[in-house]
This record gives sequence, C-alpha cells and structure tokens, in this order.
Amino acid sequence: MTNPQAAATAPGQIRTPAAPGGPAARHRPLDLRSVRLHPAGPLGAMQERNAAATIAHCIANLRPALDYYRRVLGESDAANPGFVADTDVYKTIEAAAWEIARTGTTAWDDWLDEAVGLIGRVQDDTGYVVTWIQAEGKEHFADLEAAHEMYALGHLIQAAVALDRAGRGDLLVIARAFADLVDREFGPGQKDGICGHPEIETALVELYRHTGERRYLDLAAKMIDLRGRGLLKTGHLGAEYFQDHALVREARSAVGHAVRQLYLDAGAADVYLETGERALIDAMHAQWDSVHERKMYLTGAFGARHQGEAFGDDYELPSDRAYAETCASIADVHFNWRMLLAGDRSAAGYAEAVERELHNALAAAVDATGTRFFYASPLHLRPDRLSEGHAPRERQSWYSCACCPPNLARLIAQLGAYVATVADDALAVHLYADAEIDVPDRLGGGTLRIDTAYPADGRIRLRLNGSDGLDLALRVPGWAPGAQVDGEAAAPDEDGYLRLRLTGETVLDLDLAPRWTRAHHRADALRGSAAIERGPVVYCVEQVDLPDDVPLDDVLVEAGAPLAEHAGDGLPSLTFPAAVRPSAPGLYGPPREAGAARPVTVTAVPFAQWGNRGGDAMRVWLPAV
Repeated sequence: MTNPQAAATAPGQIRTPAAPGGPAARHRPLDLRSVRLHPAGPLGAMQERNAAATIAHCIANLRPALDYYRRVLGESDAANPGFVADTDVYKTIEAAAWEIARTGTTAWDDWLDEAVGLIGRVQDDTGYVVTWIQAEGKEHFADLEAAHEMYALGHLIQAAVALDRAGRGDLLVIARAFADLVDREFGPGQKDGICGHPEIETALVELYRHTGERRYLDLAAKMIDLRGRGLLKTGHLGAEYFQDHALVREARSAVGHAVRQLYLDAGAADVYLETGERALIDAMHAQWDSVHERKMYLTGAFGARHQGEAFGDDYELPSDRAYAETCASIADVHFNWRMLLAGDRSAAGYAEAVERELHNALAAAVDATGTRFFYASPLHLRPDRLSEGHAPRERQSWYSCACCPPNLARLIAQLGAYVATVADDALAVHLYADAEIDVPDRLGGGTLRIDTAYPADGRIRLRLNGSDGLDLALRVPGWAPGAQVDGEAAAPDEDGYLRLRLTGETVLDLDLAPRWTRAHHRADALRGSAAIERGPVVYCVEQVDLPDDVPLDDVLVEAGAPLAEHAGDGLPSLTFPAAVRPSAPGLYGPPREAGAARPVTVTAVPFAQWGNRGGDAMRVWLPAV
C-alpha cells in the first residue's frame, strides 16, 4: 500500500471542507479543530451520535461494496451493490476523515487500510477506478450521461482531500491519478465532455486549492462552461434533468434533478471564489433566489416531484408528494456555504438557510440511534399512504441506492466548519451552538466560549478568554426582530449582523416565541393552511398525539391561536386550541357550517422528531381559518 504520509497535508493547510484562496472570498473559514461543539447542544449531539453510531453503521453496510472491489480483482464473486456504491464508500471515508481531523480518532484505521488498499489495487495503469465499469468490462467514458464516472471521481477527490488534511495522504495519490486521467481526456484543449451528474466541479476546485495545481481549476471551469451546450444524450429524461438545457451563466431558475442542480451551483460558486468572474456570481445569485425564495420547503428541503427527483415550478410545493431528498438539503448546505464565503451579498441569508436545513430537514433525516434514515422527507404523511421506493413511511436502516446515509455522515462530521468565519478583521458567528472557538492570532488570539441551549433557549452568552478584545459580528435572524444584547435592543447592520467589540462577556437574547406561518399565495398546495415555527425550528402534528376519535386530517386550526410551550428534554412541545370537523357524507357537496366542529387541544412537536413513535399520519401545514 502507498505510504500514508506520501502526500500528507501541506504546511499551513487548514482542516476544513472548503478553503478558498482566491480574491473573491471575503470570509475565511476556520480550522475544524478550532471549533469544538459541545455534546450538550443539538449540533454537538449530532456529531457525537455520528461518530459513535452512524459512521460505523455505514461501514458495516458497505461490506458488499468492498467485496465488489475484490470481484474486479478476481478475488470474489460478489454481486453488483449498485452503480454508485463506490461513491458511498468515498463519502464514508470522508466522514471518517473529518472525524480524524476533528478528534484524532483511530477507530477506523483498519477499515481505512482495507478500503484505501482495495481502491488502489483496483485502479488501473491509466488511473481509472470505477468498479461497476471495470467488473462488467464496459468502455471507459462511453456513457457520460448515466455512468457516473466523473461523479464518482468527485467524491473520491473530496474523500482524499479530507483524509490528507487529516494527515493521511495515500488516497490523495489515487485520486490525483484519476483526476489526471480525466484532465488528459477532457481538459482544456482536449475533447469536450461533462458528467450527467454534476459534483466533480466543486471537488476539482478543492483539489486545486489543496495542491496548487491550476489545471484542476481550469478543468472545473471548462466543465462549467460546457454545461448547457447539448453535449449529453438526454433521452426521455430531458435536458433539464441533467442541467444541460442552458448555459450556467444564463440559467436563472433551478430546474431538474434537485441534487444535481445544487451540486452544480456549489461548483460554479467555487469557481467564482477562485476567479472572481462577475457573470458566474450573478448567475448564482439568481439561482439562489430561485431555490430559496420560490422552491424551498419550510423545512429546508428541496424537490417537489418524485419523477426525476426534481424541482417543480415556482411555488409548486405539495406537502404529501414532496420528494424532499436528504441529499438535496446537504447539497444546498454546500452551495450556501460557498455563497457565504464569497460575501458578495449578505451572509445572513445563507447562514439562515443552513440553519433551517440543519435543525429541520437534516435533523429529521436520521433517528435518535443514528442508524435509521429518511431518503425522502415529506411534510405530510397521509394515514393510508403506502411506502414507495425511496419514500417509505418510516426511516430505514439502509437503501438500495444508499447515497443519503453516508452523505449525512460526512456533513455532520464537518459541522464545526460552518459555525464561524473571519471577515474584515472580525470573527463572524453564523450558527449558534454550545461551543468553544479558538480565535485566530491575527484577531488577538484567545478562546471564545459560546454558552447556550439554542434553539431550545434564546439566550446566547459569549465570553472571551485569554485576550484583551475581539471584534465580533453576530447574526441576528430575520425572525428575531426583538433581539437584545445585554438587555438593550440589538441594532444589526443592513446585512443582518450585529457588530460589537467584546472585551469580556456579552449576552445576546433572541425571541423564540412560537409563531404561526403562512405560505405565499401562489403556493396552491399550501393555500388555506398554516404552520408553526419557533426560532429556526419547524413544528408538526402527529396522529399519535391526538385522541383516538380525532383523525389528524379533520383538524382545523385558527392561525393566530395561542401557542403554549411545555418544557421537556430539549426543545419544548407546543399545545393550542383547534377544532375537529365532522366527516362529510360524500366526496363533494355544499359547504358545511363551521359551527358543526367540536373543540380539541392539539400538541405539536419539532418536525425533526416526527416518526420516532411509528409511521402514523403527520402534518406540517394544517388547514386553517
């Protein structure tokens, strides 16, 4: 096996998933080791559960995938575990790598030896390594639309960079050999080709940042330039499914396969961060607006259609038929983070989107054991809906296409990277969590202690140790106009950040009073309904919390009804008065009298917790008067 230190982390290379060095990056990320999330808080608890259970669960379930590498070598007769199983291995390696970078754990060293050793042995003399193509004797790069070869390379690169930043360089040697092959085949001056599933673009940019090899950035830029020129044979799926319908700089609406669109957007934002090209960031602003202002579910999920796992039209947001794939929310975290680093517009909107996703769609995607997952997370489960494909009634331990569990594992392992950045000689805090942050020396050094139970509680206490002072930029969420700092009304700047000089301790109080929310009037599926939010947390109602004689679908609420909090372990539950409408005698008929309804007290719980007590009916949006 290649010497693990053969390409070890370069001096000065920080351990973080995105480390832009170009002129367009206003915000600079912190080293993963500089942000320590405490397990007492929800984000820290997610990381601890991920390290203790989820990564090991992924490793155990990827045994067939590793056996398939042995089949390529003639050492096994294992069946094909799926044509993207390689990427599940790579994402799990990346998850382990960020845990190693964060904590120094050696828990998975034996598995990494096995996995990296197999990948290296399967790689041919050209640098190519895609097991299902090699095992079945298929021609390399003959089916760019569907073979996912460059998509696999993208995840291999990201795993290799992460592992190298954690101190182990053998996988990077393998990834670079494959990347060099693609550069020889498809780089500037060579033949044109793009992958049917975007993802390689953002990975190539990070490989450029990590190695300093400009050709990787140029290859990513070429792939961005080529998309939309009709290079792919799109067939019945259509060009929009592959984001090959329009030039990246001209596309102004998010369309087609939601995960692919958001990975492409992240890659384009990465290229902008290194080149500063105005046309790219202008296009990404339009894409961001399309995604978040017209096509995002309240929970931070994306994908209105099961067909094509796709975005729908503007304001097409059906709750019960939402595809809402976990990987789409993960891809959007990557997109938002790169837009935040650019700082071309207010970082607050990007951070608020990430916060919504983490505390709702992504928190709901895994259960309390860390071993059962949602691939798709609808906002309404009908009592008689059957499980289908990747949208089951209850979380599953694994999936035939298991892209989401290892993707979730790698994201959670790197959560600390998204808490804060350095910008304009200040430390900007984007996500609130119980944590300690090592302040960079250029800002005065010391440690910033953030003491909070957020989002269960809105009090955020910040204390500076070991330094005389620190310039801070604290995000004030858009839902907290009554925020206070040290008992006085907070006055954030236009970009949504409150700026202050911290010399000892300060307290930020955010109003977490629960509130009723309505949807835009063009969202037909949500018209006449209301939802409940408390801070960044979306609530839902489950059948299990209603009396036996009250069907959830018969509950009618009054938007504005008082919402009472009930403390528990973590986030509170909420109760409110509502009405139960009598069942109608037929499918259609004249309007019924409102007075026929009877009163009922309804309990709402955080959306992230739904389905933990069975797969009964659930609603986020409730019929309202």
